[in-house]
Amino acid sequence: MPNTALTLAPELAISEWFNTAAPMSLAALRGRPVYIHTFQLLCPGCVTGSIPQVQRIERIFSHTDLQVIGIHTVFEHHAAMTPVTLRAFLHEYRISHPVGVDLADDTSDMPVTMRRFSLRGTPSSVLIGRDGSIGYQSFGIEDDIAVGARIALALSAPFPHIAAGGEPENQEGCTDDRCEAPTSTR
Repeated sequence: MPNTALTLAPELAISEWFNTAAPMSLAALRGRPVYIHTFQLLCPGCVTGSIPQVQRIERIFSHTDLQVIGIHTVFEHHAAMTPVTLRAFLHEYRISHPVGVDLADDTSDMPVTMRRFSLRGTPSSVLIGRDGSIGYQSFGIEDDIAVGARIALALSAPFPHIAAGGEPENQEGCTDDRCEAPTSTR
């Protein structure tokens, strides 16, 4: 029997949240597709391409249960990209979805969430399915139609059965919306 164990996306490591009353976690969002975009406020590609694309995604998919999360992941120019500067940036660019500041780590120039997801730089995006697994990950800016198609597929996926602890229930033997009964050993 093939291994059908689910590999969940790693949890976010955030030092400060903006645009949300409470800290967010991927575990709490299981059952909903999540679109994460990482950016730096001094990244030209983020400012001119990625952030406008995310705003279009929010507008187009506002009637769905898609959760958009921004992660400000700073791996250069640390002194210039502080939470105070980020707050002003979010206001000026009218970014209203939740944004977390990726947790800095003294042992590496790369912030924790960026390392956990093996991201190469900014802008990057990660699409997490309803089951909590990574459906797609990219570096750079992609065509709107490709991103939109992937999000639409994630939204159309069936709702997983989520156990009380936020983990998908064991679906051993289940693939492609089919569940095979275990073979008898009598």
